[in-house]
Amino acid sequence: MNKTALITGASGGIGLELAKIHAAHGDNLVLVARNLSKLNKLKSEIEKGQHVSVTVIGKDLSLTDAAIEVYNELSKQNIQIDYLINNAGFGNYGMFDETSWDKEQQMINLNVTALTQFCKLFVRDMVKRGGGKIMNVASTASFQPGPGMAVYYATKAYVLHFSEAINNELRRKGITVTALCPGATESGFSAAASMEDSKLFKDKKLPTSEDVAWYGYKAMMKGKAVAIHGMMNYLMANSVRFAPRSWVVSMVRSIQVKN
Repeated sequence: MNKTALITGASGGIGLELAKIHAAHGDNLVLVARNLSKLNKLKSEIEKGQHVSVTVIGKDLSLTDAAIEVYNELSKQNIQIDYLINNAGFGNYGMFDETSWDKEQQMINLNVTALTQFCKLFVRDMVKRGGGKIMNVASTASFQPGPGMAVYYATKAYVLHFSEAINNELRRKGITVTALCPGATESGFSAAASMEDSKLFKDKKLPTSEDVAWYGYKAMMKGKAVAIHGMMNYLMANSVRFAPRSWVVSMVRSIQVKN
């Protein structure tokens, strides 16, 4: 019997590549994103090439109760979720006193609230069945504060710590939770966050979304708690623990400054 993976933010970037990977492994899919036309195009491509079923749900997960609406819709269709992948998220560049609260509230709703509610809803079903896997997409931003993207970095710190905690709680019940922590990636994130000209992205050869997706998939299937993509990212993420925090914050700011 085919297993089913629910992937949020599946219309592009890492989420789209994860959809292709799961389909190639014979998993049915539930794809969630705001852009329904892109989801339908991906559904058509996957179902032509793979013997799997694809359910698409057009939903803005930054809206209140969006996660419970998705859950209820799947319950009505008797679709069981074996792999929950919380990939949807976005960032916003700018100093905190200059950025838009509306956009930051949407970011918190999507990066934190929807992710947490999806876990709450589907974990209980997984516990009843005695198994399941979750992957929450965090970031190398999870490991330190980020001047210039203060709210984004804070939301990703939440994702990392939350994922590690519930992984510890749930592992004995047959469920693993993986926090995938990619660094800068060719995924459309930089354009959405207005960061193309920052030192973090400009003139850099970045890993592709496909590279990160494969790394994340393998880490989730192994039940790895924290998966940091790339050796340099791994070293940087761990080295900040041994440096003065004031130095770390200043370093992050200098990296993110636009040229």
